[in-house]
Amino acid sequence: MSKNLEIKKQVVADILDKFKNAQSVVVVHYSGITVEDVTKLRNQFRENGVEYCVLKNTLVKRALHEMGVTGLDEHLEGPSAFAFGMKDAVAPAKVIYDFIDKTKTEALSVKVGLMGTEVMDEKAVKALSLLPSREVLLARLVGSLKAPISNLVYALEALRKKQAGEE
Repeated sequence: MSKNLEIKKQVVADILDKFKNAQSVVVVHYSGITVEDVTKLRNQFRENGVEYCVLKNTLVKRALHEMGVTGLDEHLEGPSAFAFGMKDAVAPAKVIYDFIDKTKTEALSVKVGLMGTEVMDEKAVKALSLLPSREVLLARLVGSLKAPISNLVYALEALRKKQAGEE
């Protein structure tokens, strides 16, 4: 085999690992974005544990076919960047849409998303971006679990005070 083919096979394997290890992936179309904006976007991704990179569409298609993912081929045309949410499934979509809203840029747009092997259209990615982060959801869950116990403690304390006042 040629050296070039071996290199491409290794790159496809690396891409496949990224897709398998990511909780979610957002495919972004970029065109005419400034270096300054890309740097800001990359910094925001880094802060949120998201890996952002530009990959060759043909190599991504090969990796996705190895994974058994279908339905992305028509979206992998033109310039494509990929945001891999390694720790938080919501982070890539949230960062991209926050960046687009803040900068009012038309140089970026979401093409499609992927969660596991399920393809999400742009509307689903937008809905994902509106979800609270994992930490916020966990805090809400703990608060919901704690509320009945706290209410019981307050009720028992009120009952104890009432009985102590009558005696």
